[in-house]
Amino acid sequence: MQGLARVLDRIYRQESGQVLATLIRVFGDFQLAEDAMQDAFRSALETWPRTGLPDAPGAWLTATARRKAIDRLRRGKNAARKGAELALLEPSAFTPADEPCDGVEDDLLRLIFTCCHPALSREAQLALTLRTVCGLRTQEVARALLTTESTMAQRLVRAKQKIRKAGIPYVIPTARDLPERLDAVLAVVYLLFNEGYLATSGIRLLRLELCREAIRLARLLHAWFCAGEQDKKRLSSSGTVADMSSAATGLLALLLLLDARRAARIDDRGDIVPLDEQDRTRWDRAMIAEGTALVERAMSMKPVDAYAIQAAITSLHCSATTAAETDWPQIALLYDELHARTPTSVVTLNRAVAWSMVEGPGLGLRLLARARVQAPAGEGRLAYELAEADMRRRSGEPAEARAAWLRARRLAENEAVVRFIDRRIKEIGED
Repeated sequence: MQGLARVLDRIYRQESGQVLATLIRVFGDFQLAEDAMQDAFRSALETWPRTGLPDAPGAWLTATARRKAIDRLRRGKNAARKGAELALLEPSAFTPADEPCDGVEDDLLRLIFTCCHPALSREAQLALTLRTVCGLRTQEVARALLTTESTMAQRLVRAKQKIRKAGIPYVIPTARDLPERLDAVLAVVYLLFNEGYLATSGIRLLRLELCREAIRLARLLHAWFCAGEQDKKRLSSSGTVADMSSAATGLLALLLLLDARRAARIDDRGDIVPLDEQDRTRWDRAMIAEGTALVERAMSMKPVDAYAIQAAITSLHCSATTAAETDWPQIALLYDELHARTPTSVVTLNRAVAWSMVEGPGLGLRLLARARVQAPAGEGRLAYELAEADMRRRSGEPAEARAAWLRARRLAENEAVVRFIDRRIKEIGED
């Protein structure tokens, strides 16, 4: 049973978003879809030990959840009023001819746009999408958004209540309304990739299913925003479609370039390999070439989007055949530009790291100290400690470096990160 529970957990992470998105499209009821999906997973726990794992678990779960949803409707006191929903039993309701023709041929992407409705706060948009659409646990969403699990649970409840009370429809907005939702949609896809690229907790550093799903969604967004652009411009009152295309192109480029280095980021034991120590022959050159071409396109669009600048920075890392050949001066200048646009704590920290590689760790430590003061309380503490530890090591301050590593170790929850810190502490002890 424990083995099946682990399989179900993996399938939940891989399939729940798509199952839920399909159910919401079909039934138009967020809560009904969630309840029916949970019913389907309980049925799987009871049925699969007898029948074995189906060839297509997602399709099995979707079909079972549809039946469970219809059963719930039939049991309801308002069954008569739900006649239209019950008609969804007919096979014709699921034929391609009846698919929504809104230009986004993907249920999951439609649901992401729905969760990013402007009636919800930005925090609620991100939380609801990551939790419900992308299959992250409440605890994982809380860590990704730098808050507590209890606060996140309350935020999710309020977001669902808002959708129900406000009658937010399950539709893709018109081109006129797209700009106000795109930022949140792109942020969700980026956060999803980040959770896969560096898991906040657990044994594994990487969660490949999240990286792949994020790249798939980024490709959909890029294909949609960059195709038929002139038609979208005629519909847009603000003339910001070019901005959206730049953002979608930049995000896809960034994710591809980051993912291209995945094979070299961990060794055979699952331990972290820092960027400057990676075997660059293991990088995916085809993916780098695709990402670099997208960077050039995104950087040629005006105005240049922040995702495009991040992708350009990553492209410079990927173009260096050795760590020593990295163009740190250009990277630092790009971080200056990025910081002027989006002075987040993460950008501020990375800017400090970049300038420490150009002018030395002394400047980096001063910039880092300034960034700590400006950052919200507790935000990105682990990253700050890791950055300070490395700068202290490079500046010849082993005691201070060790103290920073120890502070970082107390904050780390991923086992691979803990092992990496332990190695660094041991290296300092050997000096």
